Amino acid sequence: MRIMRIEVPSKEYLSELSKRLSKAGIMNKPKEELDWEINHMISLRKKFNELKNLKIESILERLSQFENVYSEIMGKLRTRELNLEEISDEPLVIEVLEALVENNCVEFSDDGKIKLLRDVPLEELEIELSVPADEVLEDLENLERVGGKLVTEVKLLKRYYVEIMEVELEAIQRALDIAEEYVDEEALLESAIAGIAKSALSQLILSLVKDIRKKDELIDLLLSSEPIEIGGEHGDLRIYFEEEALEDLLKELQTLGYLKVKGNRIWFY
Repeated sequence: MRIMRIEVPSKEYLSELSKRLSKAGIMNKPKEELDWEINHMISLRKKFNELKNLKIESILERLSQFENVYSEIMGKLRTRELNLEEISDEPLVIEVLEALVENNCVEFSDDGKIKLLRDVPLEELEIELSVPADEVLEDLENLERVGGKLVTEVKLLKRYYVEIMEVELEAIQRALDIAEEYVDEEALLESAIAGIAKSALSQLILSLVKDIRKKDELIDLLLSSEPIEIGGEHGDLRIYFEEEALEDLLKELQTLGYLKVKGNRIWFY
């Protein structure tokens, strides 16, 4: 069973959150991992109006976003040169600028300015558009016929986690309260659910080992009771698990000093 962990966006947040948790008496372990993201995209290179005529919802939405950024940039370039410092580094802005360069519409000077060379109507601008493959599954054959190709993007990145080495619900709640300043709401919610589930299962195990001292009997009883259900005011939480996950949780509870496992015997502290 995976240790409850809270993902933070940077190494600085990792260090700061870990220190605050330790100061609050919450056992934790900062951890860095090399990870990757894989995205399957469909890429098309065509004129703007040709892409528009495909009448595919995901492509039309992407074109609308492209048009908004194009209009903003061209509105400025038609009146004056732009400094690079004025340009956002957002991916879509970079994409529009690359399209303008490839269509010989703008040039970059040595002093870091962007100058308009020719004003090509948006409808005639040739652009490369990429959309997630799973958004256009029903149109894949049509897109392939008009030149669409599958592009798999792999992005290597570092991820930063603070592992919470606690099973008491009160300690987990305090950890989540402190972490609110460092993570977004969605990530915090996922950690909260995982923490509550792990705490509930741990407490159930600790209550059972007072009477059940054989590991195989304990695991069999837990498996026969799956799922463990926790009722709440707004909904229920159902906890499912595998035998290997229970083995790992017993090892963790032993590491934390709650019990001792040796062979098939369990001792409760």
